[in-house]
Amino acid sequence: MSNFVPTKRNLREALLFCFHLKKSAAESQRMLSEAYGDYTPSISTCEYWFRRYKKGDFDTEDKERPGQPKKFEDEKVEALLDQDPSQTQEELAESLNVDRSTISRRLKVIGMIQKQGNWVPYELNPRDVERRKMTCELLLQRHRRKSFLHRIVTGDEKWIRYDNPKRKKSSTAKLNIHGAKLMLCIWWDQLGVVYYELLQPNETITGERYQQQLMQLSRALKQKRPDYAKRHDKVIFQHDNARPHITKAVKETLEALNWDVLSHPPYSPDIAPSDYHLFRSITHDLSEQRFHSYEDTKKWIDSWIASKDVSFFRRGIHLLPERWKKVVTSDGQYFE
Repeated sequence: MSNFVPTKRNLREALLFCFHLKKSAAESQRMLSEAYGDYTPSISTCEYWFRRYKKGDFDTEDKERPGQPKKFEDEKVEALLDQDPSQTQEELAESLNVDRSTISRRLKVIGMIQKQGNWVPYELNPRDVERRKMTCELLLQRHRRKSFLHRIVTGDEKWIRYDNPKRKKSSTAKLNIHGAKLMLCIWWDQLGVVYYELLQPNETITGERYQQQLMQLSRALKQKRPDYAKRHDKVIFQHDNARPHITKAVKETLEALNWDVLSHPPYSPDIAPSDYHLFRSITHDLSEQRFHSYEDTKKWIDSWIASKDVSFFRRGIHLLPERWKKVVTSDGQYFE
């Protein structure tokens, strides 16, 4: 495979080529995805450049329009959401040094809404809608033939903030703590948490780090879930398609582990157990919690995990068929 890494200009010129071939923004994004994989711009970014081309503006460089200076480009918002789709408007505003109302307007312009605490497109494109419905139909058929929920191991990442004020309608001042959040990486099944890592301040997930974590998870499963080996059952692994999760090295690691990776369509936190169940509960229980160190935060996480019995984790996994059914009933659209 080529080691070529496209620049923004390369991608925009490729989009311009597709535009002159009379391709749509969605078609062009799919073509770029086949060629460049993880480096492909989002559909909303492609649509933004197509709007410029349609106006006769074929300049592929970033620029500010005279008389209409922008404090930031929509691409910067999208880049932040790619890193962490669960960020609040206040956090996005702080990162871009603008006020919250500006962020609110820009999120509406690029068509983003919150689902299960994550920012997702308000209007899914036809391909994403079709993939959601088709994936859930296939998962329901498989479940009806033979239930496999007991074999699912799922996981994701969540920011744990040092300061967690009670949410209010009116905005309140937030404590500005250096290194004010830590990333929690956690994997669990219907019996409980199998493995987790709390990353150090300013540390985040990369494909290489995620690959290492999967090896740690494999070792933890052998220790805590020996029945998999006894029954010769494959682990059924469920995770979303965040960029660190779908690198070539990660895919090769999953193949080497011989895990059955469960299909998961893009922009679907409503059928990801960590989003709709585990993280929702953590967020609720974090309300009004304040931590002063890494150790304080880790102690709280250990305590929180110990406070949840098996029924809590079982419920989160066993809600999946009901949610798949709702996606099918809604013809692939969001159901809540």
